[in-house]
Order: sequence, then C-alpha cells, then structure tokens
Amino acid sequence: MSKTAFRLNVNGQDYEVLVEPRKLLSDVIRDDIGLTGTHVGCEHGVCGACTVLIEGKPQRSCLVFAIQARGQSIRTIEDVADENGDYSTLQQMLHEEHGLQCGFCTPGIVLTMEAFLKSNPDPSEEEIREALSGNLCRCTGYQNIVKAVQKTILRGHEEDKEIASL
Repeated sequence: MSKTAFRLNVNGQDYEVLVEPRKLLSDVIRDDIGLTGTHVGCEHGVCGACTVLIEGKPQRSCLVFAIQARGQSIRTIEDVADENGDYSTLQQMLHEEHGLQCGFCTPGIVLTMEAFLKSNPDPSEEEIREALSGNLCRCTGYQNIVKAVQKTILRGHEEDKEIASL
C-alpha cells in the first residue's frame, strides 16, 4: 500500500508524517512522532489507555486512522504538565491520593478527566464514576482515582476564591 504525506498537529506542534492511510493514530503518535505516553492496551477501543484529545474531546486513538486526524488539534499526555514539567492539578492529586499504581491506564484517565472537568467543573461522585467508566484500571479499584478527581475540584474552587479576592 502506498504511503501518504500529511501534517498532524500534536501538542501544538506540526509533524510531517508519511504513513499508510490505514495506520492508526496511536501507532503514528508512538512510532512516527515518538511520543510514547499514549499507551496501547486492547486495540479495540475498550480499555481507554490510548485516549488522546482531538479538538478537546477524548478519543480512542486506536480506533482512529491518523489520516482522519489531519487538520485537527491532538493533545497527548505529554502536553498536560506545564512547560516547567510541573504536574497539572489532576496529576498532582492522583499522586497524592495514590490514584495510580502501575501507571499504564493513567495517561488515558488523565486526558479523559481533564476534558470532563473542563465541560463539567463541579460533577457529583456518580458523574465522575460515569466519566471514568470508559477507562479500564486493573490496579487501583478506582476509589482513589475518584478521590483525586474530587480533590482536584476542591483545589479549583480554592483557586477561584483566591482569584476573586484579588
């Protein structure tokens, strides 16, 4: 099969790729671009490990052909920490609340929750659990992940109060 050249915008940077049209976005991100934080688990779109944000929405990169993502903004786990390498609030809370163990599922969970909290900044525990339901975690039992998300929400409220008092 012939290869096609196109540009992908990943984490705000343009990458020129030359790949077969049938190559999956997860494989292009990992193999061609070299960003290995996007994990490939089930390769059927069930586990959520390969979740990236495409135009701000969580997508299973193992179900998207790379060529389908051209012209769209793709965000991977490598873009979540700030330019100094400091964790996002959610990443820090996952660390503090022991919401990760082996870490294989963590990139997909972080991206899913970052998008979820952006669209729903004050969710209930039930809504958090529903949003997490597409991400398989075999180690944690989810309780500490939920606690970390709840703590992230509280931290956001505290920051809002600080800004309002200025």
